[in-house]
Amino acid sequence: MIELDDRLRTARAHARDWALGLRATALELDGDPDTVYRCLDNPAVRHLSTMLIPEPWLPDRTLIGGYRFDGMTAMERVVFAEEIAAGDAGMMLAAPGASLSGVLVDLLADRAQKDWFYGRLLAAPTWTFFALTEPGHGSDAGAMQTALEPDGEDGLLLRGAKRYIGNGARAQIGVVFARDRPGPLGATAVLVETSAPGFKAEPIPTIGLRGAQISALTLDGVPVPADRVLGRHLSPTRRGVWSGVQMFNRLRPGVAAIALGIARAAHEYVADQRRSLTKAERQRWERTGRRIEGVRQLIRQAAAVVDAQPSNGHLASAAKARAARLAEEVTLEALGYFGPGARLTQPMLDKLIRDARGVEYMEGTGNIQRLNTFQGLLQGKLDRA
Repeated sequence: MIELDDRLRTARAHARDWALGLRATALELDGDPDTVYRCLDNPAVRHLSTMLIPEPWLPDRTLIGGYRFDGMTAMERVVFAEEIAAGDAGMMLAAPGASLSGVLVDLLADRAQKDWFYGRLLAAPTWTFFALTEPGHGSDAGAMQTALEPDGEDGLLLRGAKRYIGNGARAQIGVVFARDRPGPLGATAVLVETSAPGFKAEPIPTIGLRGAQISALTLDGVPVPADRVLGRHLSPTRRGVWSGVQMFNRLRPGVAAIALGIARAAHEYVADQRRSLTKAERQRWERTGRRIEGVRQLIRQAAAVVDAQPSNGHLASAAKARAARLAEEVTLEALGYFGPGARLTQPMLDKLIRDARGVEYMEGTGNIQRLNTFQGLLQGKLDRA
């Protein structure tokens, strides 16, 4: 059992209070993603907007219960993610902030690039995007077709297309993976401004997690200054695909915690809306609560492993696959407490079901996570028990 220390218990308590405010706008955001612009003063949204900004760039960060929280560890991220997602996963994903791009910037950027990136985030609420997935072949870096081409002596151009990019249509800056040469070391990440010529983003209609405004990107000769190439000061083996693996390892426990938060929200919804349960219903509800606690412990263990060794993401893959499945099972199970037509009579529960399904496609589907978990077993990095 991994128990939280005083600092993380403080984080959990504050995030749980913030989450209550998110539930009031959850259905509104689900119908209109622009609702996020009217929620920038929500404490959870304000916190998310400056997460993943390290201390040197934000030394006077507002303390929470006397503690500093910047989201730079996986354990801290899973605590906040579970609580805020239990309020509304859609708002959590719709909020401005560094998000996935911030983890990659922390891994790859030089000092000047970090000054530029974090400076933009601190100047005003800023949305970011992370673009790896492409139409036709997903997130397979080996099959990536988006190209980074030379343009004159110092410039570069991006050409290609990306799909299923969170906040792509509302972001101001982000990271794009492209190929600048053949071979396994040819993948490169660059910082991009969405106001640049040739950049186009269009929202894709989705069933769940609508607040995230999943988008399709078209990159038609987008100019990229040479100094926006991430990892220029590193060897080719420590940027590109390697950096992507490291980034996903660090973020995966947090994605699992989002799924856990959705499952917990459905479980709590039953208790809130059904004041009286039969004995059989009570037993089933309590059994589900124990399952939620078991997955919570798995996620915390995965976060501890990643914080100790970021290259070891195998347990995090197991946690993400298990949490995503739990979210789907618990939200669907909750329907049974409300009888026929529950998806029509219980709109919040219907939203939770749709959001739970959406998490399956975040940061790799279950099949990808199971493959990664299996590799960990073969390599002796996971306990078979």
